[in-house]
Amino acid sequence: MGYDITRFQGEVDEELICPICACVLEEPLQAPLCEHAFCKACINEWLSRQFSCPVDRQSITPNELKPVPRILRNLLSRLLIACTNASLGCTAVVKLERLEIHEKGCEHNPNRLVPCDQGCGLVIPKEEFKDHNCIREIRLMLQNQQHVVCDIQCAINEIRRDIGLLKSCIQEYTRVVRIIPNSPPILLPLEEGEIIRWTNSLQRAKVTQWGGMISNPESVLQAMVRRALNESGCPSHVAAELMENAHERRWPTGLKTLETRQTNRRHYKNYVCKRIPGKQAIVIMAIDNPHMNDDMVLEPGLVMIFAHGVE
Repeated sequence: MGYDITRFQGEVDEELICPICACVLEEPLQAPLCEHAFCKACINEWLSRQFSCPVDRQSITPNELKPVPRILRNLLSRLLIACTNASLGCTAVVKLERLEIHEKGCEHNPNRLVPCDQGCGLVIPKEEFKDHNCIREIRLMLQNQQHVVCDIQCAINEIRRDIGLLKSCIQEYTRVVRIIPNSPPILLPLEEGEIIRWTNSLQRAKVTQWGGMISNPESVLQAMVRRALNESGCPSHVAAELMENAHERRWPTGLKTLETRQTNRRHYKNYVCKRIPGKQAIVIMAIDNPHMNDDMVLEPGLVMIFAHGVE
């Protein structure tokens, strides 16, 4: 919708009038062939119903619209227009190109932001002063700050839990790592009995919809599954390795891509799967699946997370 022509001083050339709304062009766009100009809002609304020029009915689509020539934009910018707040007492007449700047600072603009001088110091729209209450606003500010403090405290608690988990992982890795002088750390073999005891404590899982597999789970989902692993008694260092293998970038070649997963889907029924308690997720441990080909398993195992389909 364009600018009301009655707001302008002097005569306005008909080339600057929108054929749709009969107002002075606002954000004008031009048809590609006939070069008729329209307000941006007007022509977009028109083209939402029919793909033709409103003047001569030539075929036109929204993507074919283009900016009007510079000379037309210059003519528009030099027009003299009364302030929108004229009915509220503003007598200013400015060039159209300066209208937006003027109205933002216009003392008659009811939406102009002004500071409260009653004590709270808030900056609010002028028209809201009649209903403004400093005490009420300060109470709302305090309530919002309390919510922010609660959110920060929750985040701190999450970080503390993660730090505790990292410490337990470091302690477990320290137990199984031997440092050889002048060489990188070498992991000592884990006791199979420790893993076997844990996997035997888990229930067998039945996957009914392998298509529900999430190949690149987000960090929040991974954190939930990691927590469930630790709560089930999984050694921290094993849980860390399993979660590293929860993303398709770490999966064996037989599961690496969607194409290979579709090709090898018939082999999934041969997996010995264990359910991660309380989650739509399973572990496939290497010690439980010696019958599977090397391209279908990892050491010590891998986690598969599903959107649905785990029993």
